Amino acid sequence: MSAECRVVVFDCDGVMVDSRQANLAYYNVILRHFGEPEVDTGQKERAHLCHTGSSPQVFAGLLGEERLQEALSVASQVDYDQFIPQLKVEPGLREVLAVLSEKFPLAIATNRGSSMPRILEHFDLSGYFSEVVTHQDVARPKPFPDMLLEVARRLNVAVRHMTFIGDSELDLAAAQRAGCHFIAYQWEGGQRMDHHLQLPQLIGH
Repeated sequence: MSAECRVVVFDCDGVMVDSRQANLAYYNVILRHFGEPEVDTGQKERAHLCHTGSSPQVFAGLLGEERLQEALSVASQVDYDQFIPQLKVEPGLREVLAVLSEKFPLAIATNRGSSMPRILEHFDLSGYFSEVVTHQDVARPKPFPDMLLEVARRLNVAVRHMTFIGDSELDLAAAQRAGCHFIAYQWEGGQRMDHHLQLPQLIGH
């Protein structure tokens, strides 16, 4: 790393939790409302969109811009809490959060929206994070840098001193545009880590 790491920022889906099953179940409820075919794991591009995009991005991609507002209205009536039990915390996450939160602030930058606080509460993870930024807190979701810049603003730290842990091209693009270090979790998008317990060594702690 070229700059000292002072803040570690985590994406949620695919990094903190395995959410593929839950996300597909959620989006398929809305697709059924519109009489559209459901998404399954074999449809790689559509499933990947459900895994990485914000809800507006997903609905625009699956249903088209012309049905976006109606889809958001329908989705607002669907309680995501029913899908939270299908989420699984990634191995080693709790242990590494306990270690790193003793050393410096931790944050989340996620294309999720209102479900994020409830997920943290469900898994008893809220206490580890100083800031949580979702797509609802900024003008533009990832791949734009807005979330990472907002984390830097809230924590009063230079972006170059942040490390962002992500698992998709949206995360990588956001980090590059913001100008912060990026580590790819179980993905080939740059410096890679395959297990959370590798993280302290990678950031020099």
